[in-house]
Amino acid sequence: MEKKRTIRRKLLHAGGWQAAKRLAKTVPFGGTIVAAALVGSDIKKKGVVRGVINSGLDAIPLLGIAKNAIELVTGDLIADKKDRKK
Repeated sequence: MEKKRTIRRKLLHAGGWQAAKRLAKTVPFGGTIVAAALVGSDIKKKGVVRGVINSGLDAIPLLGIAKNAIELVTGDLIADKKDRKK
């Protein structure tokens, strides 16, 4: 016996797909927002020039994903600044 789908159920299902599509379109820009929020900590750890470059690379949607995937295996591509305190 086949279950009958009510109009309300059909609307919720279609609306869910629309919401999922919209969310999927914004996912790459979520990384950009996170990278922009972390610029300050990158600058503290890496220095001004290296921190801005690192955050800039992270903010580019596909490049940032690739860079972070490589860094999971190899470590930081852009080294932290040396501690001057001894």
